[in-house]
Amino acid sequence: MLYHLFHWLNENGHKFPGSGLFEFVSFRVLMAMLLSLVITMIYGKKLIRILKKKLVGESVRDLGLAGEEIKKGTPTMGGIIIILAILIPTILLANLNKAYVRLMVFSTLWLGIIGFVDDFLKLRAKRIAQQKGEKYKKSDKHGLAGKFKILGQIGLGVIVGATLYFNSNVKIWREFIGTPSASDTTVIAKPVNGRIKYFVETKIPITTIPFVKNHEFNYSKLLPSGWRDYTWVLYILIVIFIITAVSNGANITDGLDGLASGTSALIGVVLGIFAYCSGNFFFADYLNIMYIPDLDELSIFIAAMIGACIGFLWYNSYPAQVFMGDTGSLTLGGIIAALAIIVHKELLIPIFCGVFLVESISVMLQVGYFKYTKRKYGAGKRIFLMSPLHHHYQKLGYHEAKIVTRFWIVTVLCVLASVATLKLR
Repeated sequence: MLYHLFHWLNENGHKFPGSGLFEFVSFRVLMAMLLSLVITMIYGKKLIRILKKKLVGESVRDLGLAGEEIKKGTPTMGGIIIILAILIPTILLANLNKAYVRLMVFSTLWLGIIGFVDDFLKLRAKRIAQQKGEKYKKSDKHGLAGKFKILGQIGLGVIVGATLYFNSNVKIWREFIGTPSASDTTVIAKPVNGRIKYFVETKIPITTIPFVKNHEFNYSKLLPSGWRDYTWVLYILIVIFIITAVSNGANITDGLDGLASGTSALIGVVLGIFAYCSGNFFFADYLNIMYIPDLDELSIFIAAMIGACIGFLWYNSYPAQVFMGDTGSLTLGGIIAALAIIVHKELLIPIFCGVFLVESISVMLQVGYFKYTKRKYGAGKRIFLMSPLHHHYQKLGYHEAKIVTRFWIVTVLCVLASVATLKLR
């Protein structure tokens, strides 16, 4: 809104000192990060007080882990803080006419509502149990049914996939080899390093293959030539899978103080670099990566997300004063997945989301192996002392803060490896 206000004033000759800064994406990126930090650190404290007054406290399962008792009663649904700290700077500072910004604002609200409903139903079940004088045991059955969560994630996947495939404002510039004819109006001429390069806008559904020289892959090649008119169906199914997997991976990772929020902030850094470089013509040309018009505007949203996660860590680091709940974890996971798809770096997700991936795999392996051994031997066996993986290390006697810090370090390494793919091919 501020961007649009100053843009309108500048166009109509009503310039104010410093108003021209709002035309620069880099300035608005810094402002978005600072504003999100202010919102989380100042207004977050007030929201925590409100949650305490409303008795929105976490119920912790008795898993025999160190530090369980001190977590009981800690306010949850703190993801509201993160969502507000992402949306407010984005709405104030980003160009809301851009399709990518609108899509991410919508995605944040969509998953935030799903997570909020899930947390709210769990808290309502706890209050009902307390009113009846019954002992409340935390269970996923008290929240939003798993099938409804999945349906919500599928719905978002359909919307994101369809928007990216069909929206006329979503395009990629690819270099035109040769010299176009005078009648070819679809080719765009651009001066680069003293010479003219030619580009053509395309909506081909492509992604980046990491560490490969000719590093683009067209999804339509996965289908027989006669079926390629239905590439949009395949593309939407892939988007659904990615959003569902990453969103649930973030949700599983959110089991220790500061783990999900710190990891998400680091992942946001690499996504911000990708968005800014692909959205800037000269950076994209220098790095020989695909140029995506208007994508640099999305770096404002990403900066707000990074600031929100870092600011939330002020209260969520060990010992946590607030938990994000599904309101925050489902939202952050879905945001990361959608951003990775938008910047065409979805094949890099297993790298920069390495912690989410390992946590998810540890759960699948544990559950699968337990069921297999129970069916075969009559008694279930476990691979890990407990899953997800962070609980396994807790059982081994590692302090919660040490586990979180080491997982952050692993994420830093994953992020650096992902950034290296910009040139290392």
